Amino acid sequence: MSHIPTSRNDDVNLRKGPDGVYSLHAHLVFVTRDRRHALSEPAIRDLCHIFANVCRDFEAELMECNGEDDHVHLLISYPPQLALSELVKNLKETSSQLLRDWRPEVRGRCQDGLWAPSCFIAACGGAPLPVITRYIRCQRKARSTRPPGAKEIHP
Repeated sequence: MSHIPTSRNDDVNLRKGPDGVYSLHAHLVFVTRDRRHALSEPAIRDLCHIFANVCRDFEAELMECNGEDDHVHLLISYPPQLALSELVKNLKETSSQLLRDWRPEVRGRCQDGLWAPSCFIAACGGAPLPVITRYIRCQRKARSTRPPGAKEIHP
């Protein structure tokens, strides 16, 4: 996979894979089990290193990582063939195991696991839905029709 420069600012972050060009980004938030305050600054630095390695194994890229005592935020660029649920599962499992091995203070606070079972995932980095809707409607025809059953999206 390679990065494709698109302009001098290179804001789009397009990537080239075997099946095409993509720009997929997700914002993930992992919360500690029972919102325990288990994550010190050094623990969060370790987590960022762990997350980056797991992402690399999945041909994804950790673009940003930071957090507070009870949660972490990740910004990930990922290829279209990757199931985010599989990446999230591996990020949580690997980081929980390694961080509890490396940091006794975390192990003491999180003996039953580091992360809560759920997480927050949001797609990000693209144009808002109303902008994309208008763009698609303006293709080739002055006014296109929506597919049967498609919902109207107002700006």
